Amino acid sequence: MVIRELTQQESFDLLARVHLARLACARHNQPYIIPIFFAPHHRELFCASTVGQKIEWMRENPLVAVEVDEITNPQEWQTVVISGRYEEFGNTSQATEQRELAWSLLQKRRIWWEPAYVETILGGTERPMVPLFFRVHIDRISGHRAAKE
Repeated sequence: MVIRELTQQESFDLLARVHLARLACARHNQPYIIPIFFAPHHRELFCASTVGQKIEWMRENPLVAVEVDEITNPQEWQTVVISGRYEEFGNTSQATEQRELAWSLLQKRRIWWEPAYVETILGGTERPMVPLFFRVHIDRISGHRAAKE
C-alpha cells in the first residue's frame, strides 16, 4: 500500500461526493466529536442541527475540525481533514439569506435533516426540534489517499 497526498482540488472533490463527516470541537481542553451531514459550497461546509452539546461548545470556541473519508477497503481509501471556524446563522433578518442558502444546498443531499430532526431525549428531557443552520469556514484542508502498489 502507498499513501499519497491529495491535491486541494481532489480534497474538494471528495467533499462533493461524501455526505457524512465527523465534526470535532473542544471546550476547556476536552475534545468532542460527532457525525454530521453537510453540503459544501466554495470554501465552506453548510450544516443543520438542533441546539445541544456541540452547538453550545462551538458557540464558546468556534475553532473546529472536520474529517471526511471514503473507504473502499483497508488498503484503498481517501480522507480529508479540515481546520475551520464555526459560524451560526441566527434567527435574524440579516441571516435570512445565509439560512436560505444552507437550506437550498442541504436539500440536494440525501437524508441531511435526519440527525437534526430526530427525537432526542437527554437526561429524561426531550430536546426541542428547532433547526439551527451553521457553516464551517474552511481555513485549511489536506487529504491523503491510500492505494495498492
